[in-house]
Amino acid sequence: MENDQRARKATWLVILVFCLGISIGVLGTHFWGDRVWGAPDHSTHAKIVEDLTHQVGLTPDQRTQVEKITDDTRDRLDTIYQQVRPQYDQARQDGRNRIRALLTPEQLPKFEEFVRKLDEERKKREQRR
Repeated sequence: MENDQRARKATWLVILVFCLGISIGVLGTHFWGDRVWGAPDHSTHAKIVEDLTHQVGLTPDQRTQVEKITDDTRDRLDTIYQQVRPQYDQARQDGRNRIRALLTPEQLPKFEEFVRKLDEERKKREQRR
């Protein structure tokens, strides 16, 4: 009888640990996605200004000035990105070509489809900016 009770406790403990593992995995994946892959539209320009207004207590005049400063900064950063973008694109292409050289003829079409999807996702991200 004591062994049955221990077996039940052990079973429930295993189930509890399993459920906790799933929960932690789901939460970890969610937060990892937000922090590393980028949460969709959480850091838009308007949201940043809005959060700053509330957290710092900006006056309407300060908010207008902050919006102007952040617009100017974003424009400068975009200009810099456009200047170095060809170097990024070339490095990306070089890496892809090196991977292509490793693949078999059967793997190449799958790789090209993979690359096509990556490029589509990048374009979507860039359009959201």
